Amino acid sequence: MPDTRQNIISKLQQDILLWEGFRPPLSGTAETFGLGPVEAAFPNGVFPTGAIHELLTRDIGQAAASGGFIAGLLSVLMQHGGACIWIGMAQTMFPPALKTFGVEPHRVIFVNLLHEKDVLWAMEEALKCSGLAAVIAEVRSIDFKQSRRLQLAVEQSRVTGFILRDAEQLSNTACTARWHITPLPSQPVDGLPGLGHPRWQVNLLKVRNGKPGSWVMEWVNEQFITHAPTQQQEALTQAG
Repeated sequence: MPDTRQNIISKLQQDILLWEGFRPPLSGTAETFGLGPVEAAFPNGVFPTGAIHELLTRDIGQAAASGGFIAGLLSVLMQHGGACIWIGMAQTMFPPALKTFGVEPHRVIFVNLLHEKDVLWAMEEALKCSGLAAVIAEVRSIDFKQSRRLQLAVEQSRVTGFILRDAEQLSNTACTARWHITPLPSQPVDGLPGLGHPRWQVNLLKVRNGKPGSWVMEWVNEQFITHAPTQQQEALTQAG
């Protein structure tokens, strides 16, 4: 009887993970997004697609860092076709910059609206379109009910959604994962002066059924590279 009860519990846990977008990796296949140790933080070691991710931002620099990180993920999400919709009240993403992350700007549709409630409505409707690769929305705040509507939409369409929101207006949501991305100074390339590759402090603050963590990441040659954080960076992360 105990074995039967444990089997039932195990099966329910597996079913719940599938419903939430966590799918076990296929035998013999490499990691999907090339996030290295970051992917190990998720159930089954797989970055959850068909789910809603929220990224907290406190200023323009963090918003730009979050946009770059999302663009790197889009380069994988859009490999098999489909467009992406980016919704907001003020276009903060510079379209040509997407090419740095392997994303063709003409495949991203930017929608600028006047009211935040319209941004959330447009995102919900877009997430219902299974032909899209991803939907991104920039909002100041979102409550649990609104986030739950978005989560229900992606559970049907399997489209991946990203919300960039103001960290100062924090609230509980139904999102699968919560991130905080901050920019870091780039490192010289081959000892030469000038700007190097985009570099970020990537903090996974919350993940359903997973393990939060912190990493230093860089975008190099159209792929993510993960570095061990320095003691100073770890101290800054804990202080934040």
